[in-house]
Amino acid sequence: MRSTESTAGAGPLSGVRVVELAGIGPAPFCAMMLADMGADVVRVDRPGGPAAGNPVEPQLDLLNRGRRSVVVDLKHPEGVATLLRLVDGADVLIEGFRPGVAERLGFGPDECGRRNPRLVYGRMTGWGQDGPLAARAGHDINYIALAGALAPMGPPDGPPTIPLNLLGDFGGGGMLLAFGVTCALLEARSSGRGQVVDAAIVDGTALLTTIVHAMRAQGIWSDERGRNLLDGGAHFYGVYECADGQYLSVGAIEPQFYRRLLELLGLADDDQFSAGQADPAQWPQLRTRLAEVFRRHDRSHWCELLGGEDACVAPVLSVGAAAEHPHNRKRGTFSEVGGISQPAPAPRFSRSGEAPLRPPPEPGLHTRQVLQDAGFGIEEISALLRSGAVAEPD
Repeated sequence: MRSTESTAGAGPLSGVRVVELAGIGPAPFCAMMLADMGADVVRVDRPGGPAAGNPVEPQLDLLNRGRRSVVVDLKHPEGVATLLRLVDGADVLIEGFRPGVAERLGFGPDECGRRNPRLVYGRMTGWGQDGPLAARAGHDINYIALAGALAPMGPPDGPPTIPLNLLGDFGGGGMLLAFGVTCALLEARSSGRGQVVDAAIVDGTALLTTIVHAMRAQGIWSDERGRNLLDGGAHFYGVYECADGQYLSVGAIEPQFYRRLLELLGLADDDQFSAGQADPAQWPQLRTRLAEVFRRHDRSHWCELLGGEDACVAPVLSVGAAAEHPHNRKRGTFSEVGGISQPAPAPRFSRSGEAPLRPPPEPGLHTRQVLQDAGFGIEEISALLRSGAVAEPD
């Protein structure tokens, strides 16, 4: 695992100040990515403990790593005033409320922009800030369904397969917001003006399907699931069960990799396989034949035979096993912080490095420190604590 004790630098976003309003899912993932790259992210948690933001133990909520936490009651007038003072010194604000909620509570983009014209105001929603569904509730599965990303997934003889919530919440959502915020920060350096970043999961997920639209336009993609190159229809691009019940992924798309796979499997002289790669009509039958071959041996046999070759084969690992794979261990793809294994920051930077990983904080752990850094006096902080506008752990 990658060491968390040293780094080549403080991260490419060192010096960027972010205020994150506590939420769940994609917005915290965006803030985590920014913190991983060295941004000083202050998470504004709600009063009432972990159930107010995310119903897990705060120290185990890895999406909140790398932050400082201040507890502010945003339904308290002095709480809103406190937040706005934090915004005065920030480069970015991130919120994941439904459209109009931040405005109603008194910290919408217009109010924040008047106080801090350079502020980048990042908004994370499922449906977007406008449109017929903007005010409706939804979750990852709904957004990716409407974006056209769910329908192509899964076998042809069953319902679409749910890709966890990785595609919508985190790929089309949080990562899109992180990209948008970074773009707006770069633009603000030249213009001196901030702007609103409207990141919608449905938009981001649709963007991720661009290659499918390109293949449809070329006439090489069918809307019928399980009949295409990348949806499991091709026998050379799919998952196969081995004799021990473990699974192997095969992705031998290019002809040279396909030929090498056939050679290693002893099928190089089989005319049907040689001609069948380019003939989708033969894919179902060839998939059945390949399945029979892979079921002859345990996965370890196939990994030893194929793993070091350009045959595009890799084991299908569990979340826990992935951290122990030699390649991931060598690259430090996973780190251990506070005794908890977790994905390390990505991508890598040759000069600036990334910030050292810090575990998720207890809500309110840094309330006094954050307020002092923002210019609040000691007596002022004490008064806010007495009023309940802000809080810290008991």
